[in-house]
Amino acid sequence: MKKEVILFSATALVFGLSAKNKESKPNVIVILADDLGYGDVSANGSKTIKTPNMDRLANEGIRFTNGYASSATSTPSRYALLTGMYPWKNKNAKILGGDAPLLIDVNQQTLPKMMQHAGYKTAVIGKWHLGMGNGNTNWNENIKPGAKEVGFDYSCLIAATVDRVPSVYIENGNVVGLNPNDPIEVNYKKNFEGEPTALTNPEMLKMKWTHGHNQSIHNGIPRIGFQKGGKSALWVDEDMADYFVDKVKNYLVENKDKSFFLYYGLHQPHVPRTPHARFVGASGMGPRGDAIIEADWCIGELLKNLEKNGLLENTLIIFSSDNGPVLDDGYQDDAVEKLGNHKPAGPLRGGKYSLFDAGTHVPFFVYWKGEIKPAVSDAMVCQMDLLASLSKFVEQPLKGNFDSQNVLPALLGKSKKGRKELVLEADSRLAFRSGDWAFIPAYKGPVRNQTGNEVGNLPENTLYNLKTDVGQTENVNSKEKTQLKKIEKRFFEIVDGFYKSDIQ
Repeated sequence: MKKEVILFSATALVFGLSAKNKESKPNVIVILADDLGYGDVSANGSKTIKTPNMDRLANEGIRFTNGYASSATSTPSRYALLTGMYPWKNKNAKILGGDAPLLIDVNQQTLPKMMQHAGYKTAVIGKWHLGMGNGNTNWNENIKPGAKEVGFDYSCLIAATVDRVPSVYIENGNVVGLNPNDPIEVNYKKNFEGEPTALTNPEMLKMKWTHGHNQSIHNGIPRIGFQKGGKSALWVDEDMADYFVDKVKNYLVENKDKSFFLYYGLHQPHVPRTPHARFVGASGMGPRGDAIIEADWCIGELLKNLEKNGLLENTLIIFSSDNGPVLDDGYQDDAVEKLGNHKPAGPLRGGKYSLFDAGTHVPFFVYWKGEIKPAVSDAMVCQMDLLASLSKFVEQPLKGNFDSQNVLPALLGKSKKGRKELVLEADSRLAFRSGDWAFIPAYKGPVRNQTGNEVGNLPENTLYNLKTDVGQTENVNSKEKTQLKKIEKRFFEIVDGFYKSDIQ
């Protein structure tokens, strides 16, 4: 009898633990910075800027030295992260305007849908830049399709980028604080009669533009695109970090007893760089450096509130950036003049818009307190791989075709092996990583764009050995002819039907 009682008790205990674990699956948070370079994080070797909260994720988790976005620009890399598909396979996956229709097909498999199917509550807070509506959006009504239709139960967003209209927050498809007697109108082709722009009313500016940002003025800052009305709903740029941090805090409190997936899109250090007054001057590098410190504070607030709500030890956190760094991206903000010895790309070559490595080679850290042992990993991983990897993590099978690969063992520090190859994209041009080799096909066009970044247009097919030449200073195509031929062949096999190089 005693033996039966003991057996029953042990069985009940196992059953109870299993039931508890099933009810409290680990939360997952993906934090995506905006234009943050590999060298902008002190954990990656920067001696000129301090990012203690990013460093915590890196130094107490897995710090990847070969972590990649799929693209050197925002919209395509975000598309790949959420869909697990190469963005160059979708001809519309380019930098979108604020009035663009939803880029992701509502019937498409997505990361948040997969998490929903696994029993998770899902949310996206912060930058979106994947389009919303059907292309003829009425901003004065509930806007759909949008984040909800691709798998997010809750959303609080900016539609595109901080430098593009509409300059309003959109919560669950509705513009926040909108006065129906002052409706919003948005147009990316022509201005509304009588509305000031940077060209007609430069005296209204508190931040001057350098290229491409000379249309509607809001909060003293010129934007891309034209907007009329919606005055009560306009955001104040300097308050944006606090606004979204508060939304994140509220979400954690409301969902602390549920398993949740949160996609937190930081807007820093994308232009216009307008950190809150308490961060101004904190870096000594002007608004760009101060915005990075503000972004680090946002992460610190997230960690603090996870701890406060007893969630930190049950939450997997993945941190990265949508693409590489840029200094002059359209505004005069001393990013170049006050750079000093800081190297936003670290030892890498290029930056945002570039096929050189710094365009897509970005900070990439995975943290889970008490579960992941601190380590540095050279495994090649990509944000696009989160779909397949997290599907294994939450034991939710995937259906259909996708380019995402399961690198979960590498993400959790259980393996040093990642993906073997990766096609990278920048402004509809492609490059290729195969092991330690970086291949850039020949492209015609300027060497640098208007930002000053090298874009990777080269007169011949080029090969670099990143193991011995991380800064891509030596083209070894003439020394490594066999290797070049092998990699060229493989590259064109993968992209066949989607791409054709100028020189083959």
